[in-house]
Amino acid sequence: MAVLAATVACSGEDPTADPSPSSPPSESSSESSSPTPTPEPTATPAPAPGPLTIAAAGDVHFEGVLRDRLDDPASALAPATATLAAADLAIVNLETSVGSGGRPDPTKRYTFQAPPSAFTALAAAGIDVATMANNHALDFGRGPLPGTFDAIGAALAADPPLAVVGLGRDVDDAFRPARVDVGGTVVATIGATVADQDPTADPTGQWAASAGDPGTADAIDPARLLRAVARADRSADVVVVYMHWGIQGERCPSDEQRSLASDLVQTGADIVFGSHAHRLQGDGPVGRGYIAYGLGNYAWYTQSSEATSATGVLTLTVQPPRSRDGRAKVTDAVWDPARIGADGLPRPMTRSAAAGFEADRAELRACAGLR
Repeated sequence: MAVLAATVACSGEDPTADPSPSSPPSESSSESSSPTPTPEPTATPAPAPGPLTIAAAGDVHFEGVLRDRLDDPASALAPATATLAAADLAIVNLETSVGSGGRPDPTKRYTFQAPPSAFTALAAAGIDVATMANNHALDFGRGPLPGTFDAIGAALAADPPLAVVGLGRDVDDAFRPARVDVGGTVVATIGATVADQDPTADPTGQWAASAGDPGTADAIDPARLLRAVARADRSADVVVVYMHWGIQGERCPSDEQRSLASDLVQTGADIVFGSHAHRLQGDGPVGRGYIAYGLGNYAWYTQSSEATSATGVLTLTVQPPRSRDGRAKVTDAVWDPARIGADGLPRPMTRSAAAGFEADRAELRACAGLR
């Protein structure tokens, strides 16, 4: 900022002369009067950043009845995407490997693989960030990953772009956040997995990225994840973490989920979304952050019960911090409840079903220890 200095005019008279007080100077006198200082301009305070909306949904893949929808990626998720597309930033979990080739993991009961057009379908649906930090991203091993990474690069360069997190060429790449500028507010999104290791679950740890191997952002030991969150908090206005965690089929988050959620918020995460249980879990404030423990399925090929077919989009209104060392604040949370049909796509619930959804949401909050 330029600082303006007052210029003092110099008199041409002898500075030692003693002017007569009875002879005031005439208007034409060369002696100037004392100057009036020019006030320094004051900085105009920057306007407070406006609120933004962040929408999230649960597990998406293109298996079974959903596969043929990729024949037209632009409309593959069209019946279900209005709420996601309306948000400033939309995030989902892409629960499948992407690419071609490789062999199905013989240790797994279910293996999923979609062509790269899956990325096009997500972007066309208004989704901005997809996490692949989950226990299906490497269902066909590491062999297809070179093609997967090429497709991820093409998706980011496309119009509209799609960023993919939670899967990388090495561990640093896997934990690298997607940074999206929303009207001057920078949102950093990190994806990570701590999928359970019970006998009915798919193994994840063997596909973790390392210093020399590609793979997923594995946070069974959360130290690296917490460091990534702390780094993101220093440079972004809003930090979002999308976790793949918990126990399949459970409606209440585990003690491990609740403990990690608290650690993430204390480290700098403003919002934590979760999936893997294949059903909804509670959402609400935790400390200075907001947690949605389980977003359930979203575009999914089988529905075994009402619990696994109940879904929706959670839209959070977020007030960015007023300073870099401040914290963002979630000021509103709204669900658009939906039910997944036989075609694998979610559609809005009826009014009576939505009332039941809200009642169940209150119960889920209670068992998650949320207000």
